[in-house]
Amino acid sequence: QLDQIIIHQQVELLEAILGTETSSKYEIKNPLGQRVYFAVEENGCFDRKLCSPLRAFTISIADNTGREVIRVIRPLRCTSCCFPCFLQEV
Repeated sequence: QLDQIIIHQQVELLEAILGTETSSKYEIKNPLGQRVYFAVEENGCFDRKLCSPLRAFTISIADNTGREVIRVIRPLRCTSCCFPCFLQEV
């Protein structure tokens, strides 16, 4: 049982050198710094470059044995004031 988590994004070497964004990977740790979950964001390069914070994505969260425990899906949505019914949702 966790009362607090720490999320740390792993930076790929290619991403750091070339400045290109790759699929994000995260370590989810307990307050002692021990990894309890691992998350991978799945989306396309097109989404990351053109839609950046509004992009569609799927994040798979797995435990230390590699078993998926949560899947978060966010479809591409419009945030225009003309279409307020299409705000972001997960």
